Amino acid sequence: MGVTADHNGGGRVAVGLGRPKIALSRRWRTRIPAPAVRLISANETRLATLRLATLRPDLSSSKRLWRWQALVLSVLVLAVVTGMIVAPHKLALVVTIALAPPFFAVYLLRLLAVCAAFADRRAARTRGATIDLRSAGCDRPTYAVLVALYDEADIVPALVDALLALDYPVGRLAIRLVVEEDDVSTRRALGKLILPPHIAILVVPRGMPRTKPRALNVALDATPGDLVVVYDAEDLPEPDQLRKAASAFRDAPADLACVQARLNTFNPDESWLARQFTIEYSALFDLILPALERYRLPVPLGGTSNHFRRAVLQRVLAWDPYNVTEDADLGIRLARYGYSVGTIDSTTWEEAPPRFGIWLRQRTRWLKGWMQTYLVHMRQPRRLLGELGWWGFAGLQVLMGAMIASALVHPWFYVLLAQKGLEGSSAAGVASGIPPSIAWLAYANLLLGYLSVALVGAVAVWRRGRKHLVIHVLLVPVYWLAISLAAYRALGQMVTAPFHWEKTQHRARRHGVGRLPSQSQPS
Repeated sequence: MGVTADHNGGGRVAVGLGRPKIALSRRWRTRIPAPAVRLISANETRLATLRLATLRPDLSSSKRLWRWQALVLSVLVLAVVTGMIVAPHKLALVVTIALAPPFFAVYLLRLLAVCAAFADRRAARTRGATIDLRSAGCDRPTYAVLVALYDEADIVPALVDALLALDYPVGRLAIRLVVEEDDVSTRRALGKLILPPHIAILVVPRGMPRTKPRALNVALDATPGDLVVVYDAEDLPEPDQLRKAASAFRDAPADLACVQARLNTFNPDESWLARQFTIEYSALFDLILPALERYRLPVPLGGTSNHFRRAVLQRVLAWDPYNVTEDADLGIRLARYGYSVGTIDSTTWEEAPPRFGIWLRQRTRWLKGWMQTYLVHMRQPRRLLGELGWWGFAGLQVLMGAMIASALVHPWFYVLLAQKGLEGSSAAGVASGIPPSIAWLAYANLLLGYLSVALVGAVAVWRRGRKHLVIHVLLVPVYWLAISLAAYRALGQMVTAPFHWEKTQHRARRHGVGRLPSQSQPS
C-alpha cells in the first residue's frame, strides 16, 4: 500500500495540531510523500494500544500474573522467607543445586559464542556482503523509520542529522518522529527545524500506558513501508544500514522476520560505568546475539535498530504497550509464531549512561521488562513448549529465567561469604551446615560466571579495536552487584508500578561526546 498526502514541500514545519488528509492506495511500493504533522485520533490510539491485549490476551502484559503464577510465586516467596529464618544453610544448599544447571548452560553459551566468533568469520545468512541496490537495479522496498521521542528537545538536531544521513532513496522512505501531545519542549524543538517531505511528525494523544511501544504501535498504523525499523532518539546508525537490511531480507527465506543491527557506544571512556556498559553491549550484540542466531535459539531483541518485514510484524500484533522492554518480548513472540531473527554487520551508535542514576533507572526498566516477558511467556508452559520445541524452550529458560535469577541471587553469595568469615568456618565450606561439595559448587558458579563474562567481553571489545577496555573486565564483580541492585529495584516496581516507564535522559552531542571510533565493525 502507498500513502499520498498534502505536505508543505519541505518548508518549515509548524508543530501544531493540524491533521492532513491521507489517501490510501493498494500498494506500499508507490512513492511516499509525507504529511508534515498529524495528530493521531484517540480512537486510532486506543485500537493500536489494545490490539494485542484484545486479540491475544495470553501474550499481553496488561495483566501481570495468571492465578496459578500468583499462587506459585506466593508459595515460593513464603518458602524462601521461612528458609532464611529457620534453616538458611539448607536454603542455600537447595538454591545452589537448583540453579547450577541453568547457570552452567549460560556459561556454555558464552563460551560457544566466543568459539563461533573465532571459528566462523565468514558472513552468515543474514550478515552477508552488502549488495548495492542502486547498481543491482532491483526493486527497492519502501521503508518506515519510526523514532519515538519524549523529553528529547536537546537531542533533536543531532537526531535529524543522523536520519538525513541515511543512504536510502528518499522517495522510498517514510520517517516518522513520534511525540507525545503534552511534550511541548520536544515539539517546539522540532518546530524550529526545516524538515524534508519524507520526515513527518506524529502527535500521540495522552493516554495510558505511557510507553514507547504504545507510541510505536500508533506510528506503525499511520506509516507506510514494506520494511519497518525502530531507532532511539540518541542513535547514530551507519548510513548504509537500511540497504544492508533490505539486502538481507531480499536474500533470506520468508521465515526471517527481523534483522538486528549491532549496538555499541560512542562514549566508552566517559566514566567507569560507561566502560562497563560498552563491554556489555559489545559482548551482547557482537557475540551473543549472532550465537543465538547460529544455534537457532529465541533472540530477545535490543530496543533499537530492529528491522522488520511489515507483514510479519502485523501478523504477530506488533509491540506490547504494557511491556517496558517491548523489544525482548517481541523477539520471543516471533519465535513462538515460527519466525527467525538474524543479525547484520552494521552498527548503530548510542550513548552509554555516564552516571549511576541514569544507568540505574534504565537497567531497572530493562530488568522489569525481562521479568514481565518471562512471566507472560511462561503462562502456558505446555503451549510454549509446543511452539518453541524443547531446544527453544530450554533456550528461553537459560536466556531469561537464569539471567533474572542470577541477578537476584548473586549478592547473597557474598552474604554467605561474610557469614563464613564471621563464623570462622573452614575454607572448604561457605558456611556451617553446607557440605564442602555444595560449597565448591557455589564457588565454581561464581568463578565461572565472572570468567565467562570477562572472556566474552574482552574478546568483543578487542575485535572492536578497543583494546584498552580489556583490562576493565576486572571490574565485572562490581558491575554485577550494581545489576543486582537494579534487579531488586525492578522486582519492587513489578508490584508497585509495573507499567511505569523510567526515562533514560540523553544529552546533546557536543564537546566531543558522540564522536565515532574509526573502526566501526568487529574484525
